[in-house]
Amino acid sequence: MFIMFSLRATASVLTGLTIATAATACSAGYTATPTATNQQVDSIVVGTSGPPASLDFTTTGGAAIPSVLMRNVYETLISIDNNGDITPGLATSWDVSPDGTVYTFHLRDGVTFSTGEPFTADTAAFSITRVKDAWTNGMKKGMDVVDHVRVIDPLTLEVTLSRPSNQWLWSMGTLIGAMMHPDHVDKLATDPVGTGPYTIDSFAVGQSVALKENPTYWGTKPHHAHAIIRYFADATSSTNALMSGDIDVLWAAQQPEVVLGLQQNSGYNVEVGTTNGEVLLSMNNKRAPFDDIRVRQAVMYAIDRQAVIDTAWAGYGTDTGGQPVPPTDPWYTDKNYYPYDPDKARELIREAGAEGAKVEFDVPSFPYAMSASEIIVSQLRDIGLDAYIVGTEFPAVWLNKVMGQADYQMSLIAHVEARDIPHLFGNPDYYLGYDSSQLRDQLTKADTGTPEENVQYMRDAVDTIMSDAAADTVFNFPNIVVTAPGVTGINPNVVTEGLPLYSMEARK
Repeated sequence: MFIMFSLRATASVLTGLTIATAATACSAGYTATPTATNQQVDSIVVGTSGPPASLDFTTTGGAAIPSVLMRNVYETLISIDNNGDITPGLATSWDVSPDGTVYTFHLRDGVTFSTGEPFTADTAAFSITRVKDAWTNGMKKGMDVVDHVRVIDPLTLEVTLSRPSNQWLWSMGTLIGAMMHPDHVDKLATDPVGTGPYTIDSFAVGQSVALKENPTYWGTKPHHAHAIIRYFADATSSTNALMSGDIDVLWAAQQPEVVLGLQQNSGYNVEVGTTNGEVLLSMNNKRAPFDDIRVRQAVMYAIDRQAVIDTAWAGYGTDTGGQPVPPTDPWYTDKNYYPYDPDKARELIREAGAEGAKVEFDVPSFPYAMSASEIIVSQLRDIGLDAYIVGTEFPAVWLNKVMGQADYQMSLIAHVEARDIPHLFGNPDYYLGYDSSQLRDQLTKADTGTPEENVQYMRDAVDTIMSDAAADTVFNFPNIVVTAPGVTGINPNVVTEGLPLYSMEARK
């Protein structure tokens, strides 16, 4: 998840690649402070879109809040590095029982919350238990496998799972693993307290979030004492802010054509990273003509994914060969499952007797989706399908019709939850309608096996999904980052939530 995504449905759907007007409209109950600027001495200023309406992600879904807080204000027992691997965090090490159900975490000594209160096994136990008992964010399901927690001593925590789960340990490096203090959860929306390198200085709803250095931080200090995220309503204003020196970094640029102009200016650096956003072309596996695997496979061969990338996002984006895995993930297989082959697609359509079959394409009201759908429809017509676009308002209509009732044939939307293959394809009642006992068996073996088996079985699972043509990932959504001269410490790849402000440095 990343900050350009303003709001997400409970089923991990990307709810906006354009500006989140809804987020700024929900400010009742919060006191806005003056907009933060880069007039602070010793500061890094990042511009982006999709402002959070509060700072409490335990009750509110979406990417905007964790982008600000994770790894900056909140930390986790384990960390996920830039390669997607698990590394120590607030726990220096952990032991796992032979049956894979009991984890014993050895916590880092001397860590305190920004209030000066100690981080201990008791506060860690509270944080884990509270996800199960008090969170309403749909992401809480990642903690369902926890049976109970036990404090052994102030620096040793034991967590017992109801079954072995590789996914659980990895998810502990995401927002559900955020370590919080029980005395401060009543102010999560405005004044979150964590153990990270920054604390919240001010929050102007719809405009900015300002952070300041945590003086009690246990780890490496951030490069700047102040970090500010400013939110812009359009690409032009954010680009102007970068060029005028009001911001140092433009994160998750919204309009690639604007970025193309900046690339011509040698003083600016443009980096394009990958994200967890799969732009997924869904085919209702339970509805004709897509209840026939040959038709689904024909669609996969019919789509020129690079042409869609060039059309919908000015050439930015990564063709993953159709698979729903970002290239940064160990599950990625590096295979081109369905190369563009319209002749093969036509052959499959003829075999299935589907020439002239009508395909209603429910397209949500996002610019990227509308732009991509036009070329997709053209390519589908080229292989003999009578495809046509039906504009579908998001969120009200799309969430109810497509996701809620599965009353559709084809759609297109970006899913942004990290490692969401089990959620997307492991549930036959999900809106994709994909039902595979072989896949579910592979997912179970992946989750309960060794870490090495996890990778192998998940790659096998990807093979199964693609062999069945369950859905087509048209492209991996790019994270376009533009920096002013002298800015370093930028990693454009988004592996989990969290915009890493602490690593950025602006030499002004």
